[in-house]
Amino acid sequence: MKKKLSAEQVIVPMVSPFTARQEIDRDAVSRMCAMFAGAGVSVFALGTTGEGDSMSREQREVLVEAVVRGVGGKVKVYAGLTGNSLSESVRDAKKYAALGADYLVAKLPAYYPMDENQMLQYFERLADSVDLPLFIYNIPGTTHHSIPLNIVDILSYHPQIAGLKDSERDENRLRESVLRWGGREDFDFLIGWAAMSANGLQLGANGIVPSTGNLCPELYVQLVDHIAAGNIGAAFQYQELTDRVSALYQKGRNLSQSIAALKVLMKQDGLCSGEVLLPMITMDTEEEEKYLAEIKTEWENLNLK
Repeated sequence: MKKKLSAEQVIVPMVSPFTARQEIDRDAVSRMCAMFAGAGVSVFALGTTGEGDSMSREQREVLVEAVVRGVGGKVKVYAGLTGNSLSESVRDAKKYAALGADYLVAKLPAYYPMDENQMLQYFERLADSVDLPLFIYNIPGTTHHSIPLNIVDILSYHPQIAGLKDSERDENRLRESVLRWGGREDFDFLIGWAAMSANGLQLGANGIVPSTGNLCPELYVQLVDHIAAGNIGAAFQYQELTDRVSALYQKGRNLSQSIAALKVLMKQDGLCSGEVLLPMITMDTEEEEKYLAEIKTEWENLNLK
């Protein structure tokens, strides 16, 4: 039987806020976590949107600790495992568990080519070595590996593996994933392709992981609630609205540029600074002002306040 949808199935891949000295901005983490907890959504720290792979181990630990403290047990915390070293990921997993995270999220190492057997053995060894439930993260746009669904299916029966977060933009893959796991009580299928949130949930996915939830988590909660209530038309209205918000910082930009633009929008809401870590580049004042002027009318028309 499919799980009942709720705000908890909205898992926001949290932006990592930095000070001008490139340190974790604890005050900004508190503000953001208060927003997420108020909306009832779960938090994914150290994901792609959170620049986890650009951060030092110390920065990552500070962030996870601050997020756990910030949500105060009101919502679930997912912590991402970054880098290419299995032993370091195992070490980080144990640290995040000690800090109070609820789940782990792991992608494949991104440097060497991998065949299916290597992928399988990597995740099996990782899952055997951690104490928290582990989500597989498929994101070929950054790892350059697409995890075959047959490999995910084998892994889905590992007692420590809780689900798949899939950000691959492939509608056939999404449908097949829902057919395989949408009805499973012991394995969640999470959509990391935000534009397909309503479609995927209607088909039977278990949750969504939208980066635009950093700006308007309550809109995705409404989308989920309408799907759960069978109000499909209303759900797709929220899909259209969130797509418009997403376009403000994604349209015409690559992933690195869009994260910098997202932080500028969050800065306007008083949530965090616009600082990003290299290799991303923080918008300078002139670029920021030009960007905000370009989107001013649409931003005001959305009226997200």
